[in-house]
Amino acid sequence: MGESRTELLAWVNDLLQVNLTKVEQCGAGGVYCQIIDSIFGDVPMARVKMGAKQEWEYLDNFKILQAVFKKHQIDKPIPVDRLIRCKMQDNLEFLQWLKRFWEMNFPGGEYDPVGRRGGAGARAPSAASARPPVASTSAARRPPPAAARPAPAARDPLGTSRASSASARSSSAAGAHVDAAALEALTTQMNEMKLGVEGLEKERDFYFNKLREIEIIIGARLELADAPAEEGGGTVTEEEKETLLQMQQILYSTEVSAAAP
Repeated sequence: MGESRTELLAWVNDLLQVNLTKVEQCGAGGVYCQIIDSIFGDVPMARVKMGAKQEWEYLDNFKILQAVFKKHQIDKPIPVDRLIRCKMQDNLEFLQWLKRFWEMNFPGGEYDPVGRRGGAGARAPSAASARPPVASTSAARRPPPAAARPAPAARDPLGTSRASSASARSSSAAGAHVDAAALEALTTQMNEMKLGVEGLEKERDFYFNKLREIEIIIGARLELADAPAEEGGGTVTEEEKETLLQMQQILYSTEVSAAAP
């Protein structure tokens, strides 16, 4: 289950040092761009309109976001036409996905959100813009990275892009491998179950046929016991007849029990 609106807003405000009060405010696109910038560090934040007010400004921001997604091979459709309406549910779902993506790909270390956007405020004025850069709350709970993340000014966008693209391809390949392995395991399990059912059906038919043969023999002997002497009657003793009747009763009572709900 995804995070609540309160949790997501707290995370965004902490990561980007802004003061958003509603998830709908993310529909302007600037926040989404900078969340991705905190991962890869190569979003052209100078072109991102963090204070966007008009729909055409929203669209410009999402064009930048789409270009970054394509550059880093992020296979996630961006529902621009729904997000720019600034409806809560659409932006909540996209922000929940973006938070999960960030948790899997954020390299750790410090991120300077104010410096990256040149001191420009978000759509809502930031009350925390004077704070020094800090590591995000979520990143602080994660184990320290193997190598310190370079400061934003010292980034090599090309190197970061290549490494991120390679990471994305590796993740996609690993996901495909896991899916194929899971599918193969389920297929094997299904085939084993089918073989088990077929074996049970054969065993059922085998014993049913045996009981049917016994039933026919008992019925024939009982008919002979009740037949007149000229038709062969009298060859079945009363003791045998009693035994046959008991066996027949067992057979029929078993059938009734099996058919009972």
